[in-house]
Amino acid sequence: MPAAAGPEIERLIQLLARLPGLGPRSARRAALFLIKKREMLMTPLAAALQTALEKIEVCRICGNIDSQNPCTVCTDIKRDRGVIVVVADVADLWALERAGAINARYHVLGGTLSPLDGVGPQDLTIDALVNRVHAEKPHELILALNATVDGQTTAHYITDLIQDTGVKVTRLAHGVPVGGELDYLDEGTLSAAIRQRTAF
Repeated sequence: MPAAAGPEIERLIQLLARLPGLGPRSARRAALFLIKKREMLMTPLAAALQTALEKIEVCRICGNIDSQNPCTVCTDIKRDRGVIVVVADVADLWALERAGAINARYHVLGGTLSPLDGVGPQDLTIDALVNRVHAEKPHELILALNATVDGQTTAHYITDLIQDTGVKVTRLAHGVPVGGELDYLDEGTLSAAIRQRTAF
């Protein structure tokens, strides 16, 4: 199929199509919208991307992405220094921060163990986490990892590595979501909810 636009526009569409949630058709619509609103959107977006390239860093303590190093979370003196929340990715950290559910510090692993995908302990920041636990001596480590086989494998692996520290290890509850209806939940979620039931 012949291209409907020049190579520069096609390149923009191809790059946008690589973003999560955007396929070729959505990328084409997004590119057309950006071009139509170039003064209002594209110029500020290009400037913001340039600034991000120059200033964004990975936090040397927790692995968060920020414009300062150590990051805003690690330098916040109001956070509970005795709790470290372990997450697989920065997106998970940001989701927990948006929820405002806990005022703790974090550790980003950079993924989860996945032998089938060739992801081993050396590919993640597990060693840095173990060193942090030994150095900082938190009283609780919250494993906020996905309830997948890879997430649970990673959680067990970390628990085994730090069992000699005496740190309390907890994980997120699994089960019925707030506002959820039982009829719409899968069997695994229902089973987890029954197993982890609490006093009313």
